[in-house]
Amino acid sequence: MKLPRRKFLQLAAGAAALPGVSRVAWAQAYPTRPVRMIVPFPPAGSSDILARLIGPWLSDRLGQPFVIENRPGAATNIGTEVVVRAPPDGYTLLVFEASQAINATLYDKLNFVFLRDIAPIACIIRTPLVMEVHPSVPAKTVPEFIAYAKANPGKINMASAGTGTPSHLAGELFKVMTGVAMTHVPYRGGGSAITDLLGGQVQVFFSGVGTSIEYIGTGKVRALAVTTALRLEALPDVPTVGDFVPSYEASTWYGVGAPRSTSREIVEKLNRQINTAVADPIIKARLVEQGGTVFRGSPTDFEKLIAEDTTKWAKVIRGANIKPE
Repeated sequence: MKLPRRKFLQLAAGAAALPGVSRVAWAQAYPTRPVRMIVPFPPAGSSDILARLIGPWLSDRLGQPFVIENRPGAATNIGTEVVVRAPPDGYTLLVFEASQAINATLYDKLNFVFLRDIAPIACIIRTPLVMEVHPSVPAKTVPEFIAYAKANPGKINMASAGTGTPSHLAGELFKVMTGVAMTHVPYRGGGSAITDLLGGQVQVFFSGVGTSIEYIGTGKVRALAVTTALRLEALPDVPTVGDFVPSYEASTWYGVGAPRSTSREIVEKLNRQINTAVADPIIKARLVEQGGTVFRGSPTDFEKLIAEDTTKWAKVIRGANIKPE
């Protein structure tokens, strides 16, 4: 039977539209089973805390369990690869942080390219580090610290939470932009670094807010500045490094991603839910307690942030010839 031309064109148009319709319907129904949220860190760290804050919200709003699964190891690369290799169906998500922008250059041979293989969904929070010193250091401001360091070469030991961590690279960026010399002393985590700062074994540490805010309040360490472009709500009297070192900015951030080929509809659905979550007064208050600023934006906004940090930290890593431990 020969179909009339008009009927043929109608059928052809309908067939062509089916894939798009099915994707939309699939996204509307998503999720229909439990979703894994891979955290590439051990339990109780910042990423794990945020996952356990956002996961229940998503479970309540989307009607399926969002199950937190910790996959630590190899500086987050093990857990990241689990998600890279997972089916791009929205049922395996990655909770990650700024280390991913650093690892892209720090490690010569990875089994993935983060920006190519992971689709950013939403940034949850952006947090500064705090440039802080032991009370034995006479400097009370960033300019005084720079002057003291230049007048005392070889006497400033700079702690970090480990080679290639945000705390390390924030310090390296400070060295490059100010011309001061500091000896890097890497630790296995921020807790060990702050312990030795309290004891005076090291003189300066670009610390996570949560790690040190208690000690700042009691005067056991002296906060000179925060590393983001804006002051921190939790430390309103502490200036920014950029107030004294123009264009200096270093921050860490936390967000959620999925395998790159995950449908745009599912990515946007999760983005809307996470943006709604971080605007909720209770969740927002919890996030502020973590020492950060809520970041509400599109997947494209988040991808731009990751790309910019990848480029920035690549220059620092190559310039300082930083190698992984």
